[in-house]
Amino acid sequence: MNLLDLVLPRRCGICGRVGASVCPPCLARLVPCRPPCCERCGAPGPWPVRRCAECSGRRLAFATARAAIVYEHGARALVASWKERGRRDLTGVAAGLVVAFLPKPAADVIAFVPGDRDRGLARGHTPAAALAAELGAAWSIPVATLLRRRPGVRRQRDLPRSERRRNVARVFTATGSAPARVCLVDDVYTTGSTATACATALRRAGARRVDVVCLARALR
Repeated sequence: MNLLDLVLPRRCGICGRVGASVCPPCLARLVPCRPPCCERCGAPGPWPVRRCAECSGRRLAFATARAAIVYEHGARALVASWKERGRRDLTGVAAGLVVAFLPKPAADVIAFVPGDRDRGLARGHTPAAALAAELGAAWSIPVATLLRRRPGVRRQRDLPRSERRRNVARVFTATGSAPARVCLVDDVYTTGSTATACATALRRAGARRVDVVCLARALR
């Protein structure tokens, strides 16, 4: 135990219990996002399908999307502590869950959804970028900043589903050319609008395939 842990004891990012970043009981209660699922967007279901009701009929720019855990009560508390309360120690927990539940992607590079600059300064870190760095080290895949974000865009979580696609349209642009196979990392997959907007920018920059990897996935 270091001096900082003595002065400011580490608390569980879910229940607040003193000890580990996430205590074993809370970790065990997180719900893995396991198959069967939609082959395209990764939505869990009673049987495997190529396109589920959630993504059928939509123009999705990414090839696949997968998440480690379901975005339910425990996962929501974990993500809130990680993102809104500046708990950078939870990045390792998030990466560990992704590596435990998802296979290594066949990618030339790992990119990440760029966060809003002002929110990043307020939080003290950018969760998606931090998660991408951890996954790059675990999977031995280089990480690159392939996307930039236009400032002044409303937060996705503050909008109804019907407005999210329009809100993120052309928000993201590529920083340069992209390799053929890109793994795009984000913290939470909600409607797929952000992932599609980012994948569209990457494909315009030269990527032939974009696979999305997230910590958690919201279920409709």
